[in-house]
Amino acid sequence: MKKGFLIDMDGVIYANNHLIEGADAFIQKLQKEKIPFLFMTNNSQRTPLDTVNKVGGMGIRIKEENVYTSAMATASFLSFMKPRGTAYVLGEGGLINSLLKEGYEMVNHDPDFVVVGEGRNFTLEMVNNAVDMILGGAKLIATNLDPSPKKKGWVNLGIKAVVAMIEEATGKKAFSVGKPSPVMMRSARKYLGLEARETIIIGDTMDTDILGGVQLGYTTILTLSGVSKKNVLDDYAFKPDMVVDSVATLDIEKALKMK
Repeated sequence: MKKGFLIDMDGVIYANNHLIEGADAFIQKLQKEKIPFLFMTNNSQRTPLDTVNKVGGMGIRIKEENVYTSAMATASFLSFMKPRGTAYVLGEGGLINSLLKEGYEMVNHDPDFVVVGEGRNFTLEMVNNAVDMILGGAKLIATNLDPSPKKKGWVNLGIKAVVAMIEEATGKKAFSVGKPSPVMMRSARKYLGLEARETIIIGDTMDTDILGGVQLGYTTILTLSGVSKKNVLDDYAFKPDMVVDSVATLDIEKALKMK
């Protein structure tokens, strides 16, 4: 039975824009042994090419086909819900490009959907416009509900903060596509061409990657190189199938034999 990996990026491959030691060798081994993998990210701001260039600067050589973003998942989901529909977007390049590829039209009046993604270039006036559109019948979609990092000097609000503002102003709840939503977790697995029992997810956060993987029956591997540390594992009613210090210490052969 073939198996493959869905791999979170921040906290697994790099941290603070610096490569986590051994992550490059881990990816090289997957490539050498022709094991399917995707970098799966909730960041809707970047295009796959942006990600290729980012990790390329850290010494990891991948192709655009090795990247799956919440923007891609959102565009695929909306195309399924309403093919060739219209959207008003609070977001940037990666999200807009993904929607255009699915045949969506960006509009400023009467959209089918208001779509919120990461970005620094939308204004409070645009948020007000989005509120009016939702009150007029447009559906509210979030590429993800990642929280703000609550760090001084952080340049992007987490989408959760922006969405909360719009939800309060409209009385409407957003539908979130990104991790840990089964929508993105399932579409990424299908993009990689795997069945659920063939899918292994590697992440550093119990509340997103591991939670989503458990819910869909994937094999789950938590790395301690990011957000979730060993001392919090007992706080959860679920647990990962494997815990490793980092991908550098991950035994690939053992992971492929689990379940």
